[in-house]
Amino acid sequence: MTIDTFCFNPFSTNCYIVSSEGESVIIDPSCHSAEEIQVVIDHIEQSDSQLKRMLLTHAHIDHIFGCADISAYFGVGLEVHGSETLLLERAEFQSQMFGIECKPPPKPVRIIEPGERIRFGNVEWNVLHTPGHSPGSVSFHDMKHRTVFSGDVLFAGSIGRTDLWQGSMPVLMDSIFQQIIPLGDDTRVLSGHGPETTVGQERVSNPFLTDHPDIG
Repeated sequence: MTIDTFCFNPFSTNCYIVSSEGESVIIDPSCHSAEEIQVVIDHIEQSDSQLKRMLLTHAHIDHIFGCADISAYFGVGLEVHGSETLLLERAEFQSQMFGIECKPPPKPVRIIEPGERIRFGNVEWNVLHTPGHSPGSVSFHDMKHRTVFSGDVLFAGSIGRTDLWQGSMPVLMDSIFQQIIPLGDDTRVLSGHGPETTVGQERVSNPFLTDHPDIG
């Protein structure tokens, strides 16, 4: 499994292109400008893999900027948890709220369900429902490669904000302690913003977690 990470748009949002045996998926196509979109197109076309799926950890505007262009160019549909569809439909409102243009994303071709398996190449991920930052936030866990793509649930040294629509600090903390922490200290955490970290590093040093009664 090969993971290529790109940081795009004014919100510095991570986009991941993951490849295995000639097939690839893109997680959170955050590319915003024409130049950023071209970076993604060039990278995929110059690789030895075919883009099979476009997955969202959630549908906040900074994670969906490139959905329309990537879908149109490569002919891949959008996949997201059902509780995020309203955010997709309200992309224009999100644009106005943050003062930045976003092309209307396509309607999802598939609804991602917690517990389902995402398969491509020789890779298999388990879908974890990790709400709190948004109602339908999901994380993609690769047990074989000890990696989780956590979206905006957990960051290096921080956690996702909960002051946006249907955000909830108690729900977010429950997601972290019930879904992410049990993955094991050696699990790599690739999040929606910032550098990669590990579950263990965050368990012992993240200030939002170390004072929590569930830690230990």
